[in-house]
Amino acid sequence: MYCRNPKLGWGCSRTLWSSFTCEYIEGDISWFTEMGSIEEKVDLESDEEIPFSGSQTSNKMQSLSFETSHILSHPKFSASWVLRKVNRVSILRSIYIVLIKAKINVLLPFGPLAIMLHYLTKKHGWVFFFSLLGITPLAERLGYATEQLACFTGPTVGGLLNATFGNATEMIISMYALKNGMIRVVQQSLLGSILSNMLLVLGCAFFCGGIVHHHKVQVFNKATAIVNSGLLLMAVMGILFPAVLHFTHTEVHKGKSEIALSRVSSCIMLIAYAGYLFFQLKSQSNLYSSLDEAEANNDEDSDDDEVPEITHWEAITWLAVLTLWISILSGYLVDAIQGASDSMNMPVAFISVILLPIVGNAAEHASAIMFAMKDKLDITLGVAIGSSTQISMFVIPFCVIVGWFMGKPMDLNFQLFETATLFITVLVVAFMLQEGQSNYFKGLMLILCYLIVAASFFVHIDPSNDDD
Repeated sequence: MYCRNPKLGWGCSRTLWSSFTCEYIEGDISWFTEMGSIEEKVDLESDEEIPFSGSQTSNKMQSLSFETSHILSHPKFSASWVLRKVNRVSILRSIYIVLIKAKINVLLPFGPLAIMLHYLTKKHGWVFFFSLLGITPLAERLGYATEQLACFTGPTVGGLLNATFGNATEMIISMYALKNGMIRVVQQSLLGSILSNMLLVLGCAFFCGGIVHHHKVQVFNKATAIVNSGLLLMAVMGILFPAVLHFTHTEVHKGKSEIALSRVSSCIMLIAYAGYLFFQLKSQSNLYSSLDEAEANNDEDSDDDEVPEITHWEAITWLAVLTLWISILSGYLVDAIQGASDSMNMPVAFISVILLPIVGNAAEHASAIMFAMKDKLDITLGVAIGSSTQISMFVIPFCVIVGWFMGKPMDLNFQLFETATLFITVLVVAFMLQEGQSNYFKGLMLILCYLIVAASFFVHIDPSNDDD
């Protein structure tokens, strides 16, 4: 019995097989060239018959066994084998995905650097700047862990989780500022978060989604948008009346009626938000999940379906770890605000309303744009508008109640300039959402409105507490 094809048959020389194996495993050019020359040599002699005996078969099998053991002992093969083993370790894989894989994680070292500068130098401007850079990837990773956890829930609960943990950064910063008695920083940073979510985040989402899907009109659930707009107007009412009471000098007890009204209004707003959650998750859950479920049914086979990269317990653990690290950096950030304002010649109002919320809203910003580009605007509104609703109806009243227990005079009097800005912003966004449709031009208008707000606060001097 003879092998007529020297290239494929068992009659091929061991050198040819070894060269082919080395080329396949190593990708070495020299071995590939050697294999090519041997193949040419064999081609010239392809007409000769090569005997195929039993003894030769056993020899070739022994040579194959030798080559296999040689491959397994090769260092590069061992390295790839070790890498596969490492990938199977859940903890190391989770650390790689959360802390190394994302490009924004290159900013993580700025957090420890800010802490070192705080103790080694007195340059508050650099401490503030590096703290901002250090918190930015943490806020984005917090949003990522929330999204991974939301993969195990429905779209409604997922949007609520995104809004809740997306606001964790602002809430932690507010608690530290409130503890230090910086009432205006708390008020302005929370106000800036509302403005940033409603104008900048939603505007960028509408703009990017409109550019990607320019061939069609993107639609969202108009009913849910109207409910959120109503809650935002209710929040404006709760913030507006203490300011009007103060500046019209119509308080029954000067300096006390304003705080009392703020605390009563905060309790009412918290009750309203609890009713909203029950309405959203239990009573009328079909109103909020119908469109998303329809999209999920239509896109079952699409590539846009999200597959969680970490387990739900890993996501919960990372939420706790990232929240703790953000809380540590927030303390140094708050301590450096006044010094940064003096060193950079920048108003505290601009830092509180514009810079802090941009960092805190990094998670919402990334999530909202991503879902808008995937034509999932209901989740985008749940993240952007839902986050604004949560801050105005839960976080701000909660800070007032916490300040009450701390003995801090935290109230809902955000001053006339800030209150007027919030009122106009809610009206503009409500008009944008009333049609239930979005396009890139609406997004562009919202972004430009935010630039007007930013320019206004850059030239705004916060009045002293004694000024009326």
